Amino acid sequence: MSAALFRNRLTGLMSRREGSSPPKGLPRPERHSAPQGHVALNPATPARRWSESVCASLRLAGVVVWVPLSVGFEALLLPIPGVLKIRWTRVIWGVLCKLLDLDIKVIGQPAGTVGGQKGRDRGERPVIYVANHSSWLDIPVLGTKIYSVFVAKGDIERWPIMGLVSKIGRTIFVSRNKSTTGRERDEMITRLATGDNLILFPEGTSSDGSRVLPFMSTFFAIAKLPRIPKNAPQIDMPSYPAGLTPLIQPISLVYDRLEGLPVTRTRRAVFAWYGDMDLGPHVWQFLKKRNKRATILLHHPLAPEDFPSRKALANAAWSAVAKGAARLRQNDETVHGWHSHS
Repeated sequence: MSAALFRNRLTGLMSRREGSSPPKGLPRPERHSAPQGHVALNPATPARRWSESVCASLRLAGVVVWVPLSVGFEALLLPIPGVLKIRWTRVIWGVLCKLLDLDIKVIGQPAGTVGGQKGRDRGERPVIYVANHSSWLDIPVLGTKIYSVFVAKGDIERWPIMGLVSKIGRTIFVSRNKSTTGRERDEMITRLATGDNLILFPEGTSSDGSRVLPFMSTFFAIAKLPRIPKNAPQIDMPSYPAGLTPLIQPISLVYDRLEGLPVTRTRRAVFAWYGDMDLGPHVWQFLKKRNKRATILLHHPLAPEDFPSRKALANAAWSAVAKGAARLRQNDETVHGWHSHS
């Protein structure tokens, strides 16, 4: 099948969806223009353009074959108790990143384990990972290295490829409808208490990759449950067993290598998806690039009980993520061993 046909199919599937927007953690941000540097980063000869299109077509073909097979197998694992389905989801994302020719460098250690009910019975605290967000790529990158499920906006269910993997991967889909807020909150608390770890993007939108937007404190409500006054009506909601309130682990995520070179400000648009960018063309341009890398910096976890309020907890997590991301963008080699209290 020709490169042009693959490109047309991809664009038709991904950029012409009606009424869909990225999930919480992958939302369509307020509309504004993409940077001028997004267009034609490097002039290319016809031979090079042909080569890039062929490579992109092969990568896309691999994705189209891999996703249905791997997700179909995971669907068979869902009824089986235990953590095998959690482990397999990580394999799905990992192979997807390989097909996208995207390497991943990890600095630090995840605070959570594979989880599962047995892990909670052993006293392993659940972990809520909070990361900065600049692209649809953030989900496969983090999903490759961390045992967790994502909290995503409900519209992602209608997305091709990403929606299918996310749904079978036990993603918690949420809406901004107040009538469903309580049910969605209860589901997240229950999932944390019974063995899952979660990944959230507290910025609430994607950025251009050159900064970290402020974190919304509402994203931390499931980690620091509200105090109910003695005389207030009782709220029927699940709670965490004693000693098993979630930890918060901040994560800085930066795309720092492209075709073997450090990523400059004008080249971040290859990775970042925001503003009025259409998803289909963005994916196609990304597939044409080679030798790409993302770096994940895992900070020391934060205990919610050490903070007087959700806002204080959100600010501490933001500070760690923002400082770490800034150093990664600067290609600071001393970032090894850096932590949020430095």
